[in-house]
Amino acid sequence: MYGKACAPEYQGALTSLSVNSSLTDVLAAGTEQLRAAERAGARGEAARSGLAVAEAHRRLGQVADADRAWKASYRTARDAGDTGAMAWALWSGGTLARQRGALPLAWRLLRLAADLGERAGDVVVRGYSLAGMAETGRIQGDYEAVTALHEQLLAEARRRGEARHTVWALEGIAQIHRNTGSYDTAYAMFEEAAEIASRADDRRGHAWALRGLADILSARDGDADRALELLARAEADCVEMNLAGALAYNHKMRGNVLYRTGRYEEARDVYARALAEFEEMSEPRGRALARLGLVKSFARLGRDRDETRRDLDELARGLDGIGLRHGREMVHRAYEELGFSAAEGARR
Repeated sequence: MYGKACAPEYQGALTSLSVNSSLTDVLAAGTEQLRAAERAGARGEAARSGLAVAEAHRRLGQVADADRAWKASYRTARDAGDTGAMAWALWSGGTLARQRGALPLAWRLLRLAADLGERAGDVVVRGYSLAGMAETGRIQGDYEAVTALHEQLLAEARRRGEARHTVWALEGIAQIHRNTGSYDTAYAMFEEAAEIASRADDRRGHAWALRGLADILSARDGDADRALELLARAEADCVEMNLAGALAYNHKMRGNVLYRTGRYEEARDVYARALAEFEEMSEPRGRALARLGLVKSFARLGRDRDETRRDLDELARGLDGIGLRHGREMVHRAYEELGFSAAEGARR
């Protein structure tokens, strides 16, 4: 039903690049092709090469470089009158904005990208842009607003046999089920995503699916050993492909698994590693979640209660600023878990 996963963001002379290509290789090839296109005055090719450069920088956590690259790609595409390339550049910019925690900007850019993609007749960039909007809403915790869009995109991806997009949609819906307590449904969807990704040789999607399975094995079943085994497998792919963001989230999940089993010193160290990785790539959502795990670990290891409460208060305010409803709920649960009264938890 599904063919081999492809990477439509690698365009023009870069279509030979695989979804599993090392990001350092993508960056090198994209930069070389971009310079060649600029020398030749081939603006359309320069715009599409610049998209690959922007995406490589983004996934490597090089935020400032990614920001410059997608904007340059957009300007070049606009000068060339290439509406489709403009849409792809805006998709990259919107995805970067979400990664940076600028969620209103992400919505705006992704909506523009979807509109331009439709105008250009490019169903792929339209679908990716709508998917980006759905993911932004999911990350915010606005599940009611975006569940139907996730399901629509899943149906479209299945109909077209797009393995990578099917895996993305399955994982997104699975995460919503997991966050709302439907562990069995979430597990089945992560399992299907892992199977499709494996058959389609989508190692990035497979790594994210393994992370989801590990989370549920830990939270639902208390099976830390199996969860850590799956995370180790996912980490190997993240390292080989230089997936900085996915690797940081993998480490954050490893911290979660260790914390749930009472291995607080190990959890503290892993959360600290994840926090440093998120800080290096200026990723505020991951930074906040890793810091929450770190605060909880320190509290379990005997940290002063007033200091713990102050840290939780600060995290609650920060997550409010980003607009992450689910993250805020996690902080509320941390207040309760660590034994703070409603009055103490209200000091924000």
